[in-house]
Amino acid sequence: MPTALRHFKADFFKALAHPMRISILELLRAGEMSVNELQLRLEIESSSVSQQLAVLRSRNIVEARKNGTSVIYHVRDPQVLELLDVARRIFNSHLIDTRSKLEELADEEPAPTKRKTTKRATSR
Repeated sequence: MPTALRHFKADFFKALAHPMRISILELLRAGEMSVNELQLRLEIESSSVSQQLAVLRSRNIVEARKNGTSVIYHVRDPQVLELLDVARRIFNSHLIDTRSKLEELADEEPAPTKRKTTKRATSR
């Protein structure tokens, strides 16, 4: 695989590697939104939303268009949302595997043993 492609992939995944950016993409799944709409839904400062959108724009993951005084954002390529769906399925699969392993471990644990109590002789 050419080095340039590896760098592109790494940069692409770095752009997705922030919970807020994932949240923005999940919100944009429903359709276009302005910074103000995203801010209200995410309950964070508009400057934080703008900062995260700038990262997504720099990697061509989202695009923006002017609508009067507002800037409206949308996901550039719907395959990005498919990628997030695949990531969710992978995550769910890992959770199922982890849960199964935890159940197996719980089944292997020996039952708690009862402590024998001894009566002490009392002297009168």
